[in-house]
Amino acid sequence: HTSPKQTAAAAAAVLDALNGTEALNATAKFVASPEGTALAYGSLVLMALLPIFFGALRSVHCSKSKNASDMPETITSRDAARFPIIASCTLFGLYLFFKVFSQEYINMLLSVYFFGLGVLALSHTLSPLMSRIFPESFPNKQYQLLFTQGSDDTKEEIVNYEFDTKNLLCLVIGAVVGVWYLLKKHWIANNLFGLAFALNGVELLHLNNVNTGCILLGGLFVYDVFWVFGTNVMVTVARSFEAPIKLVFPQDLLERGLGASNFAMLGLGDIVIPGIFIALLLRFDVSLKKNSRTYFYTSFLAYIFGLGLTIFVMHTFKHAQPALLYLVPACVGFPVVVALIKGELTEMFR
Repeated sequence: HTSPKQTAAAAAAVLDALNGTEALNATAKFVASPEGTALAYGSLVLMALLPIFFGALRSVHCSKSKNASDMPETITSRDAARFPIIASCTLFGLYLFFKVFSQEYINMLLSVYFFGLGVLALSHTLSPLMSRIFPESFPNKQYQLLFTQGSDDTKEEIVNYEFDTKNLLCLVIGAVVGVWYLLKKHWIANNLFGLAFALNGVELLHLNNVNTGCILLGGLFVYDVFWVFGTNVMVTVARSFEAPIKLVFPQDLLERGLGASNFAMLGLGDIVIPGIFIALLLRFDVSLKKNSRTYFYTSFLAYIFGLGLTIFVMHTFKHAQPALLYLVPACVGFPVVVALIKGELTEMFR
């Protein structure tokens, strides 16, 4: 049984290895208009904010859930310390694969893999929406998929998945988007899967405390800077890797419509990694029981500032930028300053 949290964790293992923010020029001769560039970057910022905001809100509910399939995956300080190493090995392994083997076959395997993950992630994302759309009178039947091994006293559950009619409808919608992505690789289908991965990651991957968040963000800060500025590995893999682990938006949309092909890009790791820290601060706000969301809104605004600065520098210097170089100091620094002013720094880190 693949639970939503396992889906999020599996996707995060790859998307965090491709963390760089980069402007991709699919058509070298095309020069994007100022309007097209502004529309592309503005859309990327908006798409980045949606999974962080709603994923953080859903993480509060998720932390209180008693449903086994919705229980969050907790990241400990040991996990956080190992994460940059795992991400580096994943990234360099993919780089070697693309150098040795045919890019076409690798991307074919990855497309099938992410098709399955994407359908599950999109289904989980749509599930609460379906519950609100359909009236209570809707005939919502319950189902259970159960696989066991052995018999009687030695019987062991291999798969135990409970679902209902609404879940099935979500799976059908996810499968339709998945087939569209497999056949056309259209950027809208890519973004639907990417947004679902990001929202699932923010919702279901929980940091156990602020110390762990600082270790994770600090480690990936160094990782991101090294692999973008120190080598060509990340940019090479990001250009070769055809999977919905990045959000894209065409800079030539105004000229060429939905068939546009000159994309600006934002890696999902630049959304999920700061996002799970912002979600932690929202849960900290809730735990204070002061009916205030000070730290959540502070870190959310800090993320907007950091991402805006990333895009400004990238556009100015025409070079791929490690977004965490700007996002980590902003998302950690702003809330820490607020905690110092309010005298709650010890409580935050405890």
